[in-house]
Amino acid sequence: MITLQPITVSTVLLALRTIQDPEVGTDVVELGLIYLVEIKPDAAVRIAMTTTTRSCPASAFIADAVRERLSTIPGIGRISVDLVYEPPWSPDMIGKFVA
Repeated sequence: MITLQPITVSTVLLALRTIQDPEVGTDVVELGLIYLVEIKPDAAVRIAMTTTTRSCPASAFIADAVRERLSTIPGIGRISVDLVYEPPWSPDMIGKFVA
């Protein structure tokens, strides 16, 4: 029998570091695009994230990549990705995970 490890914020962030913003070429965590990682008791995961601009042409692509990457984590439940624009992203957010 395989025992699944609990889903943690660290596990989620490590997975998200593999997703690059296609316009900037830096991962979404390092860029400061991830505002919230919420893990429910049933292992459902909610991500609140932004893009570098409200009109980013890659918004849907990045959100889909987040869903797809998280779905590969064993034991993860339902995944929701919310694109939010408050607070607006700025270069000052690079390197800072906002929780």
